[in-house]
Amino acid sequence: MLLTWIDEVADEPLVLEPADRRVEAEANTWWWSAAEGETTSLSVAEVVAAFERTAAVIRERIRERAFAGVATFYVWHDEQAGQLRCSTGSVSPDALPFGGAYVASDRLGPIVERFLADGEPGRLAWSDLDDVRSRSERTEPEVTPLAVWVSGVGASN
Repeated sequence: MLLTWIDEVADEPLVLEPADRRVEAEANTWWWSAAEGETTSLSVAEVVAAFERTAAVIRERIRERAFAGVATFYVWHDEQAGQLRCSTGSVSPDALPFGGAYVASDRLGPIVERFLADGEPGRLAWSDLDDVRSRSERTEPEVTPLAVWVSGVGASN
Protein backbone atom coordinates (compact mmCIF):
# COMPACT_ATOMS: atom_id res chain seq x y z
CA MET A 1 0.00 0.00 0.00
CA LEU A 2 1.19 3.51 -0.78
CA LEU A 3 1.10 4.91 2.76
CA THR A 4 3.16 2.00 4.11
CA TRP A 5 5.67 2.46 1.29
CA ILE A 6 6.04 6.18 2.04
CA ASP A 7 6.63 5.51 5.74
CA GLU A 8 9.22 2.82 4.88
CA VAL A 9 11.19 5.28 2.72
CA ALA A 10 12.12 7.19 5.88
CA ASP A 11 13.88 4.08 7.23
CA GLU A 12 15.81 3.19 4.07
CA PRO A 13 19.61 3.66 4.05
CA LEU A 14 20.48 7.29 3.29
CA VAL A 15 23.62 8.27 1.39
CA LEU A 16 24.85 11.87 1.42
CA GLU A 17 27.82 12.24 -0.93
CA PRO A 18 28.05 15.82 -2.22
CA ALA A 19 31.10 14.84 -4.28
CA ASP A 20 29.21 12.03 -6.05
CA ARG A 21 25.60 12.95 -6.78
CA ARG A 22 25.14 9.84 -8.96
CA VAL A 23 25.74 7.60 -5.92
CA GLU A 24 23.24 9.68 -3.94
CA ALA A 25 20.59 9.41 -6.64
CA GLU A 26 21.02 5.65 -6.98
CA ALA A 27 20.82 5.06 -3.22
CA ASN A 28 18.20 7.65 -2.30
CA THR A 29 15.56 7.44 -5.04
CA TRP A 30 12.42 5.38 -4.53
CA TRP A 31 9.32 4.84 -6.68
CA TRP A 32 5.90 3.35 -6.34
CA SER A 33 3.67 2.08 -9.11
CA ALA A 34 -0.01 1.66 -8.36
CA ALA A 35 -1.96 -1.23 -9.75
CA GLU A 36 -5.21 -0.23 -11.44
CA GLY A 37 -7.73 0.87 -8.81
CA GLU A 38 -5.21 0.73 -5.96
CA THR A 39 -5.26 4.47 -5.30
CA THR A 40 -9.03 4.97 -5.18
CA SER A 41 -9.23 4.53 -1.40
CA LEU A 42 -6.55 7.14 -0.69
CA SER A 43 -7.02 10.83 -0.08
CA VAL A 44 -4.63 13.54 -1.14
CA ALA A 45 -4.40 14.71 2.49
CA GLU A 46 -3.33 11.22 3.69
CA VAL A 47 -0.58 10.92 1.11
CA VAL A 48 0.66 14.47 1.68
CA ALA A 49 0.78 13.88 5.45
CA ALA A 50 2.75 10.66 4.92
CA PHE A 51 5.35 12.43 2.76
CA GLU A 52 5.60 15.28 5.28
CA ARG A 53 6.24 12.70 8.05
CA THR A 54 8.90 11.09 5.88
CA ALA A 55 10.61 14.44 5.29
CA ALA A 56 10.60 15.11 9.05
CA VAL A 57 12.17 11.71 9.80
CA ILE A 58 14.83 12.19 7.12
CA ARG A 59 15.55 15.70 8.46
CA GLU A 60 16.08 14.25 11.95
CA ARG A 61 18.30 11.44 10.63
CA ILE A 62 20.46 13.95 8.78
CA ARG A 63 20.82 16.12 11.89
CA GLU A 64 21.77 13.07 13.97
CA ARG A 65 24.57 12.39 11.48
CA ALA A 66 25.81 15.97 11.96
CA PHE A 67 25.68 16.60 8.22
CA ALA A 68 26.17 20.36 7.99
CA GLY A 69 25.32 20.88 4.33
CA VAL A 70 22.24 21.51 2.25
CA ALA A 71 19.92 18.55 1.63
CA THR A 72 16.55 18.35 -0.08
CA PHE A 73 13.84 15.69 0.01
CA TYR A 74 11.70 15.92 -3.11
CA VAL A 75 8.67 14.22 -4.67
CA TRP A 76 7.35 14.14 -8.24
CA HIS A 77 4.86 12.26 -10.39
CA ASP A 78 6.52 10.47 -13.30
CA GLU A 79 3.52 10.33 -15.63
CA GLN A 80 5.26 8.30 -18.34
CA ALA A 81 6.18 5.54 -15.88
CA GLY A 82 2.93 5.92 -13.93
CA GLN A 83 4.90 6.27 -10.71
CA LEU A 84 5.14 8.50 -7.69
CA ARG A 85 8.84 9.05 -6.97
CA CYS A 86 10.87 10.63 -4.21
CA SER A 87 14.53 11.20 -3.49
CA THR A 88 16.94 12.90 -1.13
CA GLY A 89 20.09 14.69 -2.26
CA SER A 90 22.71 17.05 -0.94
CA VAL A 91 21.51 19.77 -3.29
CA SER A 92 19.38 22.88 -3.04
CA PRO A 93 15.90 22.90 -4.59
CA ASP A 94 17.21 24.87 -7.59
CA ALA A 95 19.87 22.24 -8.40
CA LEU A 96 17.91 18.97 -8.44
CA PRO A 97 19.29 16.32 -10.82
CA PHE A 98 16.60 16.49 -13.50
CA GLY A 99 17.66 16.59 -17.14
CA GLY A 100 14.74 18.78 -18.13
CA ALA A 101 12.79 21.75 -16.90
CA TYR A 102 11.15 21.52 -13.48
CA VAL A 103 9.44 23.84 -11.04
CA ALA A 104 10.20 23.44 -7.34
CA SER A 105 7.11 23.93 -5.21
CA ASP A 106 6.06 23.87 -1.58
CA ARG A 107 2.67 22.46 -2.65
CA LEU A 108 2.59 18.67 -2.71
CA GLY A 109 -1.19 18.32 -2.98
CA PRO A 110 -1.48 18.99 -6.74
CA ILE A 111 1.28 16.46 -7.51
CA VAL A 112 -0.38 13.76 -5.42
CA GLU A 113 -3.79 14.63 -6.84
CA ARG A 114 -2.57 14.07 -10.42
CA PHE A 115 -1.03 10.74 -9.42
CA LEU A 116 -4.15 9.52 -7.63
CA ALA A 117 -6.38 10.63 -10.51
CA ASP A 118 -4.35 8.71 -13.11
CA GLY A 119 -6.77 5.89 -13.91
CA GLU A 120 -4.28 4.12 -16.18
CA PRO A 121 -0.80 4.75 -14.77
CA GLY A 122 1.95 4.65 -17.36
CA ARG A 123 -0.43 4.44 -20.32
CA LEU A 124 -0.83 7.11 -22.95
CA ALA A 125 -4.01 7.62 -24.92
CA TRP A 126 -3.74 7.66 -28.71
CA SER A 127 -5.14 11.18 -28.60
CA ASP A 128 -2.14 12.30 -26.52
CA LEU A 129 0.33 11.21 -29.21
CA ASP A 130 1.52 13.54 -31.95
CA ASP A 131 1.26 12.67 -35.61
CA VAL A 132 4.81 12.69 -36.98
CA ARG A 133 3.67 14.80 -39.91
CA SER A 134 2.31 17.50 -37.60
CA ARG A 135 5.62 17.73 -35.69
CA SER A 136 7.44 19.19 -38.68
CA GLU A 137 4.89 22.00 -38.85
CA ARG A 138 5.77 23.26 -35.36
CA THR A 139 8.82 25.36 -34.67
CA GLU A 140 9.24 24.67 -30.96
CA PRO A 141 7.77 21.78 -28.98
CA GLU A 142 5.70 22.88 -26.02
CA VAL A 143 7.35 21.68 -22.82
CA THR A 144 5.56 21.80 -19.49
CA PRO A 145 8.03 21.86 -16.59
CA LEU A 146 7.84 18.96 -14.16
CA ALA A 147 6.24 19.93 -10.83
CA VAL A 148 8.43 18.84 -7.90
CA TRP A 149 7.62 19.22 -4.21
CA VAL A 150 10.71 20.13 -2.20
CA SER A 151 11.41 20.04 1.51
CA GLY A 152 14.68 21.26 3.00
CA VAL A 153 16.05 18.51 5.24
CA GLY A 154 19.68 19.59 5.70
CA ALA A 155 21.14 21.55 8.57
CA SER A 156 21.82 24.59 6.38
CA ASN A 157 18.40 24.72 4.63
